[in-house]
Amino acid sequence: MSCRTLFDKVWQLHAVARLEAGQPQLLIGLHLIHEVTSPQAFAMLRESGLKVACPQQTLATVDHIVPTDDQTRPFSDPLAEEMLQELETNTAVNGIRLYNLGSGRQGVVHIIAPELGLTQPGMTIACGDSHTATHGAFGAVAFGIGTSQVRDVLATQTLAMEPLKVRRIEIDGTLAAGVYAKDVILHIIRHLGVKAGVGYAYEFAGSCIENMEMEARMTICNMAIEGGARCGYINPDQTTFDYLRGREFAPQDADWQRAEDWWRSIASDVDAEYDDLVRFRAEEISPTLTWGITPGQALGLDEQLPRIESYAGTEQDLVREAYQYMDLEPGQSLFGLSIDVAFIGSCTNGRISDLREVARICCLHGGRVPQQVKALVVPGSEAVKAEAEAEGLDRIFQKHGFDWRSAGCSMCLAMNPDRLAGRQICASTSNRNFKGRQGSPAGRTLLMSPALATLAALEGRVSDPRPLLKQEQSS
Repeated sequence: MSCRTLFDKVWQLHAVARLEAGQPQLLIGLHLIHEVTSPQAFAMLRESGLKVACPQQTLATVDHIVPTDDQTRPFSDPLAEEMLQELETNTAVNGIRLYNLGSGRQGVVHIIAPELGLTQPGMTIACGDSHTATHGAFGAVAFGIGTSQVRDVLATQTLAMEPLKVRRIEIDGTLAAGVYAKDVILHIIRHLGVKAGVGYAYEFAGSCIENMEMEARMTICNMAIEGGARCGYINPDQTTFDYLRGREFAPQDADWQRAEDWWRSIASDVDAEYDDLVRFRAEEISPTLTWGITPGQALGLDEQLPRIESYAGTEQDLVREAYQYMDLEPGQSLFGLSIDVAFIGSCTNGRISDLREVARICCLHGGRVPQQVKALVVPGSEAVKAEAEAEGLDRIFQKHGFDWRSAGCSMCLAMNPDRLAGRQICASTSNRNFKGRQGSPAGRTLLMSPALATLAALEGRVSDPRPLLKQEQSS
């Protein structure tokens, strides 16, 4: 037996050379670009007289800066319009596919690549976006990279970096009703910390992960970076193959069986050796949300905010800062905390399964978003939007007082018109709760699952979806 992890196998297959300084060069199978981190990279190419090495292995879309209410061109924001025009020009000149607004394929970059079948097991994937780890849900090794590295991949189709250690994170057991993939990953980050993954790839495994559908697995891998990991992945299995079968860029006909056989072979060996192993029980995970200014500052819905003294001395200053910024106190409960905004969307939770759960909670609750709360539902792609509308989900959202939008990153980050104002508190399904992340220097973000965010919107405060779900089960 080879005793190798999936990461080891994929790395060895893609390591093509070493730089003079000794750093390995990794061949990148799929390069994803968008309008924010690519303009400077293309400018650097032009200044160096270089061309895009493999334009057929690069895919572009627009997501970060696009408005989600009125997408009429030119955009009302001149800078956003300029950035999109720059992307249109750079992709046209270099022969790169661009899935633009109105193409039916535009959307958040980490949502469209999987739904098109571009993301496949055993691939190396890079993108100038922190949450590229999302693609690891398929058994790919996927990295977020900086602008200079975007330039390097455009010019050489390779990425210079050192190999990683691998930590296996096993979650065994069955999640209770009202507990979702978002709760699982917040629970993991809460207990391991936001820096524990530095220098590591995270392999997520165990019966809880194996029983998840692909879109839930994407949520898990999406936030590996928030735990400090360079990437996160899940070994490919029948669930992976069933998701990919028939998608536009997936192998077809006779090629399918050959691809599936190879995909199975690159999964971690049963006796693979890991640098670290951590175990959790699914039954111990409750609905989880953040209270502070990092994704690791989280707690179960039934818990009280922790004492400052319960943290290591080096962490206590950050905890004090979080309490002051969030206007919260140790011993307080988040249950019943009033919110001003609810945001449902992003590359973490903007897929069709997320929106179906939002509609389900709306129907179980039966109420309407109160007037003082602003609630947005933003599909992750044009394809998700079309599917949701074909199922009538948009009508459910609007009936219950939610604003139904077009595809984009929206309120996940402050690069488009969807922003917090002042000291607003937002129940958000996105992935980061940093200071100012959602547009206001004083705005406050509570990360949570779509179910929690939906109920918070309907109630106007942080609430528990479990009684609703138990009532559904008993009826």
